[in-house]
Amino acid sequence: MILLQINQLSKYYGAELILSNMKLEVQNKDRIALVGRNGAGKSTLLKIIAGHLSFDGGELIKPKGVSIGYLAQDTGLESELSIWDEMLTVYEDLISKEKELRRLEKTMSQPETFENELFYQKVLSEYDTLQVQFKEQGGYQYEADIRSVLHGLQFADFDRSTLIHSLSGGQKTRLALGKLLLTKPDILILDEPTNHLDIETLSWLEQYLQSYHGAVLIVSHDRYFLDKVVNQVYEISRNAIKKYHGNYSNYLVKKAEDFERDMKLFEKQQEEIEKLRDFVQRNLTRASTTKRAQSRRKQLEKMDVMDRPQGDEKSASFSFQIERQSGNDVLSIQDLAIGYDDACVSQNISMKISKGDSLALVGPNGVGKSTLLKTIIGKLAAIHGDIRFGTNVQVSYYDQEQANLVSNKRVLNELWDEHPAVPEKEIRTILGNFLFTGDEVLKTVSTLSGGEKARLALAKMMMEKGNFLILDEPTNHLDLDSKLVLENALIDYPGTILFVSHDRYFINRIATKVIELSKVGSEEFLGDYDYYVEKKQEQLEIQEFERNQNGANLEQPADKSSFKVDKEAKKAERQRKRRIEEIEATMEKLESEVEHYNELLCDPDVFQNHEKVLTIQTELDRVQTELDLLLEEWAELAE
Repeated sequence: MILLQINQLSKYYGAELILSNMKLEVQNKDRIALVGRNGAGKSTLLKIIAGHLSFDGGELIKPKGVSIGYLAQDTGLESELSIWDEMLTVYEDLISKEKELRRLEKTMSQPETFENELFYQKVLSEYDTLQVQFKEQGGYQYEADIRSVLHGLQFADFDRSTLIHSLSGGQKTRLALGKLLLTKPDILILDEPTNHLDIETLSWLEQYLQSYHGAVLIVSHDRYFLDKVVNQVYEISRNAIKKYHGNYSNYLVKKAEDFERDMKLFEKQQEEIEKLRDFVQRNLTRASTTKRAQSRRKQLEKMDVMDRPQGDEKSASFSFQIERQSGNDVLSIQDLAIGYDDACVSQNISMKISKGDSLALVGPNGVGKSTLLKTIIGKLAAIHGDIRFGTNVQVSYYDQEQANLVSNKRVLNELWDEHPAVPEKEIRTILGNFLFTGDEVLKTVSTLSGGEKARLALAKMMMEKGNFLILDEPTNHLDLDSKLVLENALIDYPGTILFVSHDRYFINRIATKVIELSKVGSEEFLGDYDYYVEKKQEQLEIQEFERNQNGANLEQPADKSSFKVDKEAKKAERQRKRRIEEIEATMEKLESEVEHYNELLCDPDVFQNHEKVLTIQTELDRVQTELDLLLEEWAELAE
């Protein structure tokens, strides 16, 4: 069922064109990601779809009765009610029906109702009708739905009567998301929903959206999240839009393939045009060949000349260098307790960081990750414990709050004042690498967007040339392309890195170790984020197995050999499910290719060219064979 259609839509801000010729279709169960650079118009398009902004051209078609729910970036829930009472407002109609059911039950239980047969039958009929409506609309489960969503968004430990206005900004944002999820609109529109969510909450949200009854339209810079949730990607670039099937990773592959194919077609056509022009110039004036030359000239005039394929828009370009090498022992922490004003947030923290390590610090919100980083660099005093740096360690610190720079300096001076000995030309070159070009370097820092402030903060850190980078949420406010550039710069960085991030894709690419922080200590895992998740799953399985064994026979210890068999079986099952997911993703990509090749074979310009038909048919056969083999494997694994 089509829930929404957009055709030829355009939007201007003043005289500036923001969106042009937008075309988008949303069907039930679609999981769509909108991607593109910061400023490309993604949030603008979402606001237009949600009805919060007008548009200047084209059409937006939405069938009557289709409901749309929209959550803007960093929207906080403002209310004087308690958490529970605010969530109940979603179900006002159901609660009203429930009250009416109780009233009818009371009426039916009264003696005078039994004495009047006609009145009793009328009340009974009314009760039956209302009860059916109440049940169909989820009347017997709405409280369970509220508890489930609040638990998933980490409000399980909160008192129901906690007033919303007493919560932090991040908690209010999570509650706004929770309230929207409970409304269950036909089209759920989420603009950066992963902000303020820790990894555990992100995993819950992914599972929730995967099984959501309606369509989902998302803008997010979290690639791991997009890969798990979406099945279509619409890219907005240079005011235009293009659709890709599959998740975010498939989009990247298909986009690169499309560009390579389009470039080859463009170059081949340019060669053909050059040959035709050359023939016309050499033969037009010769009597014996003038007719052929005129024919070639008409062919040129009728030719639909391709535009040169446009590659990616300009990305930031930078690398982190060090002034001098540190010793092998970079940082040692023993029995550390951290917090504010003697109020302990986390304790029993111990870790050792060696030269070349890239260590990710993970844990739920509020456990003290940012507090630990600030304690390490001396911004906060430790409650007790020992922090020791090795020899020649030079720290460069990126605070996630640096993206909220409020300086009244110009961008140029924000960098130059800290490095007055560096020539202006070099400062401008560095800023240019971070996409501050021309008059943009004269902007006032406080007027910059979140992404621009993040890039400026990274530029400042790059110039420090520290050999130990301590980074607190460095990917916040960065678009997907800037994240990729930052990742590559950190992978090539010759020093040591300690960082906090909720971006699991980023952790996977950067981390060589993961430290999980809790209120009662820290635990080290040697590997990336996926390895950490696997080990945590194994720990949970061990605990569950031991509980079951001890529950079955309290007198005997858990049988380790049977646990090993059970563990191997569960590992094999996880591998089977992972392989099924990989096969399904690959099959979706191959099916898209088959569709594309079949469309080409129906093109009159193609099927009249036997060489092209042969080439395309060969590729189609190859893809179809690969698809058939994968289908066989999928069938075997799915049994």
